[in-house]
Amino acid sequence: MATAKHENGAVKAMENGGDSTETKEYLNEPFIDLAEFMNGDDETRARACELVRDACMKHGLFQVTSHGVDPLLIREAYEEVDSIFGMPYEKKMVAARKRGAVKGYLGTFDENFSSKVPFKEIYSLHYSNVGSDSQVTDHFKSAYGDLLPDRTGKVYERYCEAMKELCGVVMEVIAMSLGVDRSHFKEYFKDGGGILRCSLYRPCDNSNLSIAKGPHSDPVCITILHQDQDGGLEVLMDGKWLVCQRRPEAFVVNLGDTFQALSNGKYRGCVHRAMVLKEHERRSLAYFVVPNRDKTVKPPELIFGEKEERKYPDFQWSDMFTFTQIYYTADTETLNRFIAWLPNKDSVPAAEDA
Repeated sequence: MATAKHENGAVKAMENGGDSTETKEYLNEPFIDLAEFMNGDDETRARACELVRDACMKHGLFQVTSHGVDPLLIREAYEEVDSIFGMPYEKKMVAARKRGAVKGYLGTFDENFSSKVPFKEIYSLHYSNVGSDSQVTDHFKSAYGDLLPDRTGKVYERYCEAMKELCGVVMEVIAMSLGVDRSHFKEYFKDGGGILRCSLYRPCDNSNLSIAKGPHSDPVCITILHQDQDGGLEVLMDGKWLVCQRRPEAFVVNLGDTFQALSNGKYRGCVHRAMVLKEHERRSLAYFVVPNRDKTVKPPELIFGEKEERKYPDFQWSDMFTFTQIYYTADTETLNRFIAWLPNKDSVPAAEDA
C-alpha cells in the first residue's frame, strides 16, 4: 500500500555525520507499491499518483517497493563495490576517469584521512538501453582486464538491465501523476540509458568533513538510488534538512534538473546532500536516468494550463551533460546557470560520453 508518513515522524539521526545521535525529522516521503500500482484498480493508481504528485511538487523525492528487483542481485552489486574499491589504489587508477567523461574510477583525498586511502571513491559507467547485451561486461574487461573477476561485469550487466526495467515502470507512475499519457516518458527514454555510479564513503570523526557531497540537485532526469543499511541521504525542504528513510527493500527515486525542465517547473529537482558517518563506511548504488544525447528536452503540451508560459527553453541533453561534466559542478543553481550558459554553447567543446 502506498504510504506517505513514517509512524514516528522523527528519527535518531547521525549528528554531523557521526554515530552519536540527535533527533532529526524524517522527510516522510511516500512509499509507492509498484505491484499494486501496476495490478490495482483505478482508485489505487489515482492514490499513488496523488502521493507522487505532492512529493514531487514539494521536494522531488519518493520511494518504491515491490519493484521486482531481486534482493540477491542488490546484495551481489554491493559485493562487487567491495571488489572494485578493495583493489590497491594503483590498480584502481588503471581505469581513472578522464576530464569530461563519465566512466571510470575517481578517488577523493583529504588531509584528515590517511594519505594512502581516499575518503570517497566512486566508479561510474554508462549503460545504453539499445546497446549490446554484453556492454557492461565488455566495459569492465576493457577497463581492468584481468584485475577484476568476470563476475563483476556480469553482476552489473544484470543490475543495469534491472534498472532499465524499473525505470520504465517509474516513468509510468510519474507520467500519470503529471496528467500526461501513461507511456509518454517511457517512450521518451526508450533510446536513452543510464549512468551507474557505485560509491563508497569511509568513516571520519572530523565534523568538518561530515558532508561527503554538498547540497545539489542531480542534473539528470531521475536518479534511482539504493542506500545500504547506514543511509546518509538528507533532503532540503522549506529550508530544513530532513532524513530520507532507510528501507533495504526500497529504491529512492529523486527528480533531477532535466526533469524539472521536462515538467516546466511543475516538479522540483530534489536538493539533497550525502553524509559521512563517524564509525561506519557507507555505500550506495545510484542509477542516473538520461535521455539519448541528441534528444530535445521539451515538456509535453498536455501539462500546460491556459496561458501558462514556458519557464525553460528547449535544449538537448548533450548540452546539459557537457555543461555539468566540464564547466560547472552540480549545486542548487545548476539549472539556472545552465540556461544562462546555453547561448554560448556553440563556442565550447563537448564532453565525451553522454
